[in-house]
This record gives sequence, structure tokens and C-alpha cells, in this order.
Amino acid sequence: MTSPRDAAVICQAASLLLQYPDDTVRDRLPLVAAAVAGLRPGTSHTALTTLLDHIATAPPRQLAEHYVALLDRRRRCCLYLTWWADGETRRRGQALADLKARYRRAGLELDGRELPDHLPVVLEYAATGDLADGLMLLQEHRAGLELLRLALREAGSPYAAAVAAVCALLPGPSPQDRAAARRLARQGPPSETVGLDPYPAPEPGGARR
Repeated sequence: MTSPRDAAVICQAASLLLQYPDDTVRDRLPLVAAAVAGLRPGTSHTALTTLLDHIATAPPRQLAEHYVALLDRRRRCCLYLTWWADGETRRRGQALADLKARYRRAGLELDGRELPDHLPVVLEYAATGDLADGLMLLQEHRAGLELLRLALREAGSPYAAAVAAVCALLPGPSPQDRAAARRLARQGPPSETVGLDPYPAPEPGGARR
């Protein structure tokens, strides 16, 4: 079981690490690394540490080019969660409006720079808005998350580590291939409550924007 504090730190760290790796992201890496270092050992700790090391040591231009080529331009590596379920349809427009309302109820107002289904935004909501509802939202989009994780893994991208860290927070095992992930999309994710240790979360430290 993951403590609420650890879950919030994992979501906040993954939110930052899945953003375009500009100077702002790179400047915050020591803060994120300090927060991740305090996590209990496990899949998420290992995955986030691996990605942190990569972003900290890779040449900035190479890192930026990889991000744009894969996460901005390759559809199968899309970071917009409602796209996986709704594609470019009117239904997606309603889903985005519903997400904005969901955030607003938790006191989170978006600044308009990103759509509400952008994975870093969803993770920020989980980390700093409503952890339980944020994890539920990720679970609702589990099939898309898993397909994204598999696509990034197949592409040999270090960003697969961040998505794997998030998937490890959710109930049930991750699909091992695309066929299993598509079955998950048809059948729906496991219905049990996302597992967190039953004690209140202290204020998550470190990896905040």
C-alpha cells in the first residue's frame, strides 16, 4: 500500500517530469529529486529516480528534440487522456468541460495554457487538489495510461518510467502488451478502490510547482 504522502509526491514528480524539459523544469530537478529520495523503495521510486537521472544528465537540446518528436508529434504517445477514449469527437469536448468543472469543485482553476486532460495537469490535480479524486480520475483513464506506457516503452523512451510510476499507484496489475491493454479498454479497469494506507496525508513536501 502507498501512503497518501508518497502518492502525492509521485504524482507531483511525474507531473513535472512529463512536461517539456525547458529551463524551468531543469531548475526544479533538485527539489523533485529530494522529494523522490524520501519515497519508500518500490517501482515508483525506482522509475522516477531513473528518469530524474536521465533528464539531469542528457544534453538539453537532445532531450527537447526527443520530447517533441515523441510526446508532441506521435499520436500513439499522446499525453491527453480523453483522446484515448474519445478521439477528436464532440464527446471529447464534453469530457473536457466536465474535467474543468471537476477541478473547479476542488478549488483548482486552470490558467488556460494546457487542456484539463493533459496528463501533467491531471497529476497536478491529484497531488495538490484532491488526491483521492485525482487517483480515481487516473483509474478511469487506466486503459489510455497503459497504452501510453506501452507505446513509450516500445519506443525506448525514458519517459515510460514516469507513466509506469503512476500506473503502479493504481489497483490491479498493468497489462504486459497492447492486446491486454485493449481488453482493459473494452472491459474497464478494476473497480476496487485505489489502495492507500489508511492514515491522513501530511503536507507533501518538495516537488511542488
